[in-house]
Amino acid sequence: MKDLFSPYKIKNLELKNRIVMPPMCQYSVDQKDGIATDWHYLHYVSRAIGGAGLIIIEMTDVEPDGRISDFDLGLWSDEQIPALKRIVDACHSYGAKVGIQIAHAGRKAEDAEVPVAPSAIAFDENSKQPRSLTTEEVKELVEKFRTAVARAVKAGFDTIEIHGAHGYLIHQFHSLLTNKRDDEYGKDLTRFGREIIHAAKSEMPEDMPLLMRISAKEYVEGGYGIHESIAFAKDYQQAGVDMFDISSGGEGPIAAWGRPGTHAAYQVPLAKDIKQALDIPVMAVGRLDDPTLANAVIGNEDADLVAIGRGMLRNPYWALEAATNLRKETEIPKQYTTGF
Repeated sequence: MKDLFSPYKIKNLELKNRIVMPPMCQYSVDQKDGIATDWHYLHYVSRAIGGAGLIIIEMTDVEPDGRISDFDLGLWSDEQIPALKRIVDACHSYGAKVGIQIAHAGRKAEDAEVPVAPSAIAFDENSKQPRSLTTEEVKELVEKFRTAVARAVKAGFDTIEIHGAHGYLIHQFHSLLTNKRDDEYGKDLTRFGREIIHAAKSEMPEDMPLLMRISAKEYVEGGYGIHESIAFAKDYQQAGVDMFDISSGGEGPIAAWGRPGTHAAYQVPLAKDIKQALDIPVMAVGRLDDPTLANAVIGNEDADLVAIGRGMLRNPYWALEAATNLRKETEIPKQYTTGF
């Protein structure tokens, strides 16, 4: 019987439980150089001490203008490797595995002087007008993703997650709302994402799993739904994705008629649908902070892993408390045993 504290293995990634800390931007790079700080070290290592099986470092960008804000992490330079390696090594020492989310914000790069996008369509009336990437620039971005993944491998990460969700650049390419191109990257909406997957796999050890976060549903008029996302996820699966991290939305201001549910586990059906349609492991995310609910998602085989976001922001030791509440065995740091 699978539960939240069952071990999990995919390729060479062995997790002690099914609990994931998902990537959540901290906007805390005070020097604006993309280098992780002491805040990032304390933030992530405390969750390793707190019992998370897998920690995914927040959105880390492939070029300076790919950041949501200038306070975000980057992996466009070798100078950014040591601070991340320090975090990875420390998390490993407390029994957690560590991934990193590699990304580009595209038209949602708020601090870029002129953001770039598949097509020159602004996010909304309050956002900067992006310019359309040339075909050659698109190919150059694929190379930037490749070198960022190579640096992540050097830093010692256990897995890589490509960010194809929430209205950022890869999502912008595979959505008809934002991709109006007439070149090869417009005629084939998943080409950009597939080329990034191939580039990432070329730098990763063969037995390291590649994760990809996707928005399985858009919440604006004319946006795609689960049938379309199953189709493009299949393209990405065939290109080499080993597990999907299933989220939704982010492509535009949410229309009142299409507002997503705010109830617990509202995205789990999307994860279940993709898991069943593609016969591929998935991670569920979104209001799964209640341990009994998170445990049920695993026990009912709706998803293989659960990501606990807000719950872990509130409580670094969420996993330890969940084990206590569910009466499951887990290793508690000896310094904290009297607290449990």
